[in-house]
Amino acid sequence: MTNYMMERSRHRQQLLTRWDDRKLDAYAGFIDRVRAGIFLAVQLYEHREEIRRSERSEAEMIAEMAEAERYRGRSFEQIMLLGGDEVVEAAHELHAAVRAVDWQATGKTEGTLEEWRERNRAAFREINEFHEAARVDLGVQGKVTGENHPERDLLLPAARREGEGAAG
Repeated sequence: MTNYMMERSRHRQQLLTRWDDRKLDAYAGFIDRVRAGIFLAVQLYEHREEIRRSERSEAEMIAEMAEAERYRGRSFEQIMLLGGDEVVEAAHELHAAVRAVDWQATGKTEGTLEEWRERNRAAFREINEFHEAARVDLGVQGKVTGENHPERDLLLPAARREGEGAAG
C-alpha cells in the first residue's frame, strides 16, 4: 500500500510539473506574439504617419500584421485551455489593449500621437498584469510591478519626447 501511495504521489507530481511546463511555454509564447504584433503595429503606424518610412509597402505590413494576429490568436487559445482564471482574464484585457494599438496603426480608429502613445502604454501595462497573473498561476514568488518595480514609460529618443513625432 505504501508503495502504491508513493507511486501515485510521484505520478501526480509529474503531471503537475508537465502542466506547469506547458503553461510556462504557452504564457511565454503568448507574450512573445503580443510584443511582436505591437512592434509590427509601430512600424506600420510610423510609416503611415510619415515618421519613419519603411521599404516595405503598407499592404505588406498589413499582411504581416494579419499573420501575426493569426499566431497571436492561436497562442491566446492555448491560454484559454491552460490558464487559471486570473491568467485568462488578464489575457482578455491584454488582447483588447493590443487590438486598440492595431486599430490605430491600420487607420481603423483615429487618434493623435499622444493617444497612440497612451494606447501603447496601456498595452504594456496589460503585459505586466498578464505577467503578474501568470507568475501567481505558476507559483513564482515576487512581483514585476509595485514598490520595488516602478512603472516605466515608453522608451523614446529625446527628440521624440519633445514632440518631434514618434510612435511607441
